[in-house]
Amino acid sequence: MSARRPPAKAPRAAVATSKPKKSGSPYGYPFWDWVAQEDPEYFRARQPLSDLSIGEGKELSVKHREMVIIGILAFRGRQEGVVAHMRRAIEHGATKRELLEAIQSAAVPGGGPTFSSGAQALMKLDQEGAFGKA
Repeated sequence: MSARRPPAKAPRAAVATSKPKKSGSPYGYPFWDWVAQEDPEYFRARQPLSDLSIGEGKELSVKHREMVIIGILAFRGRQEGVVAHMRRAIEHGATKRELLEAIQSAAVPGGGPTFSSGAQALMKLDQEGAFGKA
C-alpha cells in the first residue's frame, strides 16, 4: 500500500449565504471547500472533469449548459441547486424568460414537481432582484 500524501492546506469551509461565495465551486457550495480540505487529491483530480462539464463548450455556452443542469436538478427536487445554477446562468447572460422556458421544457418529461421546483427557484430570484428592475 502506498503512503498517502499529507493534505495540502485548503481554504477554510465557507458558510452558506443567500449569495454564493466564489470558492472551490462556481456555485458557492460550501461542501466543496470541505472536500478540498479533507481530500485535496480527490478535489484536484475531479477539477478537470468539472471544468469540461460546466465550462464553456465547443458548441454549448455556459448559459445553455446551466439550463440542462437546471432541468435535471429541478427533476430531482434539488431546490438549492436549481437556484445556484440559475444564478450562474444569469451571470452568463440568461434572461428570466429563457429560464422560464427551460423549466417549461423540463416539465414535459419531468412533470409538475419538476416545473414547481424550477418555478419556485425562478420566483425567488425574481423577488431578490436578480433580473434588475423591469
